[in-house]
Amino acid sequence: MQIEEYIKESYLVSTDKNKLDVFVVHSYLKKSYWAEDIPIEILNKGIENSLCFGVYNNHQQIGFARVITDYSTFAYLADVFILEKERGRGLSKFLMECILKHKHLQGLRNFCLMTKDAHSLYARYGFKNIPHPENFMANKIENIYKKAK
Repeated sequence: MQIEEYIKESYLVSTDKNKLDVFVVHSYLKKSYWAEDIPIEILNKGIENSLCFGVYNNHQQIGFARVITDYSTFAYLADVFILEKERGRGLSKFLMECILKHKHLQGLRNFCLMTKDAHSLYARYGFKNIPHPENFMANKIENIYKKAK
């Protein structure tokens, strides 16, 4: 798949997986509420099987997101973050704009995500609560990475 890159001032969003600093991504995600203690091997497998978006400032990784998709009908947005020291500069908005205009993510029937604390960010891009949550089901294993130790 062709690499896409987007530039805003000194910031770059790129789908080039070779640019990813997996140490930065892992350091953030293993402390996040949604992927706490994720093993590096699991993260690497997720990156390998996803469309990834790295956010960079002067070649240093400062953010990340990945989209799990079949590129035709469904996508799930996951692992979105901007490092704390870089927040407040509109980078999460820039990242979302880049994701949503990616040529291989157009025309999807369902584009989903889960969040505990960023509803206002995603709402500005058309995401809303599930209309019939009683139809949504999940088989979620709580604290899976803690059990793996």
